[in-house]
Amino acid sequence: MAAPRLTVVGSINLDLVARAERLPRPGETVSGARFSRVPGGKGANQAVAAARLGAEVSLVGCVGRDELAADALAGLREARVEERWLVKDAPTGIALITVDAAGETAIVVAPGANAELRPEDLLLDRADAVLCQQEIPAETVARAAELAPRFFLNAAPARDGVPEAELTIVNRLELEALGERPGLVCLTLGAEGAVLLEDGHEVARAQPPAVEAVDGTGAGDAFTACLVVSLLEGRSREEGLRRACAAGALAASRFGAQTSLPMAEEVDALL
Repeated sequence: MAAPRLTVVGSINLDLVARAERLPRPGETVSGARFSRVPGGKGANQAVAAARLGAEVSLVGCVGRDELAADALAGLREARVEERWLVKDAPTGIALITVDAAGETAIVVAPGANAELRPEDLLLDRADAVLCQQEIPAETVARAAELAPRFFLNAAPARDGVPEAELTIVNRLELEALGERPGLVCLTLGAEGAVLLEDGHEVARAQPPAVEAVDGTGAGDAFTACLVVSLLEGRSREEGLRRACAAGALAASRFGAQTSLPMAEEVDALL
């Protein structure tokens, strides 16, 4: 089977991560945390995940002309994602992430250069399929949907004006914001797994294998990439959903975003 070719249009961040026993309440300081810098951003995470799962991947995104860009791009280069990103006169995107002992997270994102990715920056002539998220401008996502032969969307974070897609992947909050939507929708349910809905009716359901949760930061990105790659490989919806749940579980059992993303053989082994 030839490797599917996927272009990801999305964000590139550097994650600044503090691991603590618990998340602070408003106005509270929690001490004793451990700090690390990890490449992240939904676009970059999903591009790295898809590459590790066997796809030929390119990424269209933006970084700044600062000292953070090299660290933010390190995981993409290690995964041999094709370099289609641009350098803008804006700071590289940053995510401030706190992770507690149970793997729960609190995240604040400063998009920086990600907000500078424009519709005219998109060169998608070699793409068999395009995967977007919503950490880049809405007009850029809309243009990607127009240009893509096949368009997949992780509609996160939630916002209005979401273009139609072959498959839209959302959590409960994002589905509420999205409202009624034609076509195929995947609703992720965390530890409960995921459901595929077609025109509002359930057509498939899967649960993740049991793992010890360490850090949920990259789990949704691993899930999204695995489901999209599985469908591009011609797998059934049911098999794709099972594989995606396994990929998300593996990512949740490891620390970090891109550092946690599994290889295809690891997904196969877990299943």
